[in-house]
Amino acid sequence: MRSWHVDQPGPVGGGGSGGGPLVAREVPVPEPGPGELLLRVLACGVCRTDLHVTEGDLPVHRPGVTPGHEVVGEVVATGPGDVAGFAVGDRAGAAWLRWTDGTCRYCLRGAENLCPSSAYTGWDADGGYAEYLTVPGAYAHPLPSGYSDLELAPLLCAGIIGYRSLKRAALPPGGRLGLYGFGGSAHLAAQVALAQGATVSVMTRGEQARELARSLGAAFVGGPADMPPEPLDAAIMFAPVGDLVPPALAALDRGGTLAIAGIYLTDIPPLNYGTHLFQERQLRSVTSNTRQDAREFLAFAAAHKLAVTTHPYPLGAADRALADLKAGRFDGAAVLVP
Repeated sequence: MRSWHVDQPGPVGGGGSGGGPLVAREVPVPEPGPGELLLRVLACGVCRTDLHVTEGDLPVHRPGVTPGHEVVGEVVATGPGDVAGFAVGDRAGAAWLRWTDGTCRYCLRGAENLCPSSAYTGWDADGGYAEYLTVPGAYAHPLPSGYSDLELAPLLCAGIIGYRSLKRAALPPGGRLGLYGFGGSAHLAAQVALAQGATVSVMTRGEQARELARSLGAAFVGGPADMPPEPLDAAIMFAPVGDLVPPALAALDRGGTLAIAGIYLTDIPPLNYGTHLFQERQLRSVTSNTRQDAREFLAFAAAHKLAVTTHPYPLGAADRALADLKAGRFDGAAVLVP
């Protein structure tokens, strides 16, 4: 099968094949282990976390790993044992969270996203920048109807993480939400918040992303560090830019919360206690997601048809898709199609 591998993490180039950290090769189709599904990849979203794995912002967990963790696939084989109700021919989703131990104090209290032994698709195990991959059946997701494979792929990380970020941001009913950055995750989180009655302000670079925000119903759209027209009850930082944390905190109303959605963030400049944190403003991180988050979000997506903005790339152009993501050349989400 065809697959891409991060042999030596480093800067993604300008979008041409060859010479970068991502290398394409032919490898055997993997065999599903006990409790695992073998999926034929139908579509795989391109996430900013893939970029962090490829460029080395995240430490190497599996040398030569195949990135990709927003995978829509068809079950073509199952390993021995329980595969959580999936059968050959079913459509299933593989997401970022691949495995937890189920026995640590975090798992036992419902916080499996904090499990110290957790493993991740496209980081600890080979992911979806390939024609096939395996996934434990207990961590695969049934997918809602009414969406194409292309539309479903971003839901499996961008959508789920955006949903968890909304929960972490503690947005009150009918509240005022600010979004910093407006890519694959933010454009889905915005629709969830709007459906819940929120007023949404978007601060982002790039006219394409700003136009998408306006088209989805944002009340205010401005530059990355612009001040929204009214204080925010909650905000989510999707851009991995630590310099934006102070203006985002300064934009919060009393008691407001800023949630940082990414797995990676550049350094945060010094904060002024009175300007940025006093009056019970809160700063929170977001770490992965639980399977319950995924179930809740996918149920929401089934009940509310989300407008998923996608840009298809052939599997052979995965390096170009990552370079375009890094450069901000598209709005919404890129999706690889084998």
